[in-house]
Amino acid sequence: MVKIFVTGIGLVSCLGDNLEDSWQRLLAGKSGIQLHQPFPELPPLPLGLIAQRPTELTSLTHLVVAAALKDAGLVSPLPDCAVVLGSSRSHQASWEIFARQMYGSDFPFYREEMRLENWLDTLPHMNAIAAARQIGATGIVLAPMAACATGIWAIAQAVMLMQTGQCERVLVGAVEAPITPLTLTGFQQMGALAKTGAYPFDARREGLVLGEGAAVFVLESAELATKRQAKVYGEILGFGLTNDAYHGNALEPGGKSAIAAIKQCLERSHLQPADIDYIHAHGTATQLNDRIESMIIQYLFPEKVPVSSTKGATGHTIGASGALGVAFALMALQHQILPPCVGCQQPEFDLDLAIAPRRTQVKRVLCFSFGFGGQNTVMALGNGTLNRA
Repeated sequence: MVKIFVTGIGLVSCLGDNLEDSWQRLLAGKSGIQLHQPFPELPPLPLGLIAQRPTELTSLTHLVVAAALKDAGLVSPLPDCAVVLGSSRSHQASWEIFARQMYGSDFPFYREEMRLENWLDTLPHMNAIAAARQIGATGIVLAPMAACATGIWAIAQAVMLMQTGQCERVLVGAVEAPITPLTLTGFQQMGALAKTGAYPFDARREGLVLGEGAAVFVLESAELATKRQAKVYGEILGFGLTNDAYHGNALEPGGKSAIAAIKQCLERSHLQPADIDYIHAHGTATQLNDRIESMIIQYLFPEKVPVSSTKGATGHTIGASGALGVAFALMALQHQILPPCVGCQQPEFDLDLAIAPRRTQVKRVLCFSFGFGGQNTVMALGNGTLNRA
């Protein structure tokens, strides 16, 4: 079996414009969520904006890809590097601008007018293609979309490419710029949006807060990473992927398919529930998700395992949320400290929630992501070390 290491991370969120700043602000219990009114026709809402205006997808992608390469100590072109870059919304903001232009609506809140002749550049897969051009990658390019499960799903696809011998290095992750009128209105119509902030697993939770963000990783085989004596954040141990086949936007009440994904991940990673030192939960702060996720954790992990969700700090970055979770979990492995569940002050559930940063021994962690349509993704990470010369 191919051992796969994470040798570079690029991360941008409303907490900070790089991985270290976001991590330090997270440990300090800070939140990047603020009240914003980016669109005059919609009321002010708590949002996780990176800047004062909605971020443009292409520039966010360029920034985070460059950061991942720099962190890994790599320089483009990288022709043999595969690219797996996912997004749930992709260029949806551009299409909404096109629609406004076509029907004569005003849109002063965007930075520049879209040119209709460039519409091909806004197709869902073109963001991954742009990343491939940026790093000079001429091999496999994938652009997965799996709602809020996209980030971990993308990493799982990258792992499969490496395990089947199709490549030894992959640039992988997810990018999301979801603050658009349609997305906000849609979640509002569902009654899913919070009015004041994000409070995962808290008795006073109101719903999710949309956030912008991106996390991109460089994955390398042990052989390749050892050859160039790369820095290592951790090792990808395994993953689980299932689907509820139940409902468009509600979790299956018994959590059977999510439980199956966790068991699948543990089995592939050769782990038992007692081996897990920390769970980075999906933790959206909606009534339904937090209740069912808590039930699943209590069922599978009878001996309490530390749990936290970082969405109270970053907001829910939709397709990128799982990738951000993996990045923060890798930082937990690197620094032997659990990130706090920002926003949780009155826990409703019988979980070992890390309300504050917690220094502890961390060797193996799980990351959960559950997406609309019943997409369940789970990833196991471990401490990774190379054989140094």
